[in-house]
Amino acid sequence: MVRNDKEAHVLVIRLSAMGDVAMLLPVLSFLVESNPALKITLLTKTHFAPIFSSFPNLRIVEADVKGKHKGLLGLFRLYKDLKELGITSVADVHNVLRSNILKFFFSHGNIPFVQIDKGRKEKAALTRASNKDFKQLKTTQQRYADVFEKLGYPIDLKKTKLLERDQLNEKIIEITGLKNQRWIGIAPFAAHEGKMYPLHLMEKVITELSKVENYKILLFGGGAKDIEILSAIENQFKYKVVSMAGKLSFSEELNVISNLDLMLSMDSGNGHLAANFGIPVITLWGVTHPYAGFAPFGQPEKNGITSDIENYPLIPTSIYGNKVPQGYEKVMETISAKKVAQKIVAIVNS
Repeated sequence: MVRNDKEAHVLVIRLSAMGDVAMLLPVLSFLVESNPALKITLLTKTHFAPIFSSFPNLRIVEADVKGKHKGLLGLFRLYKDLKELGITSVADVHNVLRSNILKFFFSHGNIPFVQIDKGRKEKAALTRASNKDFKQLKTTQQRYADVFEKLGYPIDLKKTKLLERDQLNEKIIEITGLKNQRWIGIAPFAAHEGKMYPLHLMEKVITELSKVENYKILLFGGGAKDIEILSAIENQFKYKVVSMAGKLSFSEELNVISNLDLMLSMDSGNGHLAANFGIPVITLWGVTHPYAGFAPFGQPEKNGITSDIENYPLIPTSIYGNKVPQGYEKVMETISAKKVAQKIVAIVNS
């Protein structure tokens, strides 16, 4: 269904981490394509704006929760700023305390406000230690889509258009060299240790891939510690491995990601960014699991490599990887470096 309400203006709320915001892209892509006259304002961090730069009718507004929009009075100030934009409906795909306060304010203006069903009961059943209900839950992308459906904007994720590859600019080529090889992206870090593949095993994966003549490995990460670690790996492997950390803007990193032949990531944001370009993504899972609904968009189930659930039956121990039971500190060591490298080669060469 295509709607052409010239006055319609949807506010989308997603205030959190990059991966959660990146998972919005397939949904908003279909929304924009199906509703060309619809105005969309995304309340999130301005840093994430490059993810949605191809959407001409979408603007980013940042919630300054540590400054202007801090506290109850600050959120009321944010509400007034948003209301002046002519918002006609709100899609809250975050559903946290701040967005609930905004919901209270918007309710006085009789503006439709639909919130995401996070499936908390199902996720609790999936992660509990006893009587675990181990099954595939609804994907996060579909949960987002359900919100827009309730607002009158049906989303068909099977028909969504992904982002197109960008042309490499001179600054990037100066760092990466010309793309005359297969580019394998590796993002080895995650927000919690329970989701991160041990670095000594990741170095073994890189060692195996560096032996393939037509491969170049590009490393992704952020923050001073990440930059230091990835620079050391780059120096160890010289021309076969290039660290992108700290060298490019976020927009330029997206440019590089769009030109990858494959991305290897944890249960983390870089996998979602690559999936938005239709890049094959292999994900490694520790104490979390794809069943929670956070697998990268459009990726086959076989591209998710999980830790040994037979010997570690409490997996998944949490949704976000922040709960690691005693004895589960090394579950990711059950994923062999050889298996990961062979998987990459098989997909890239297929």
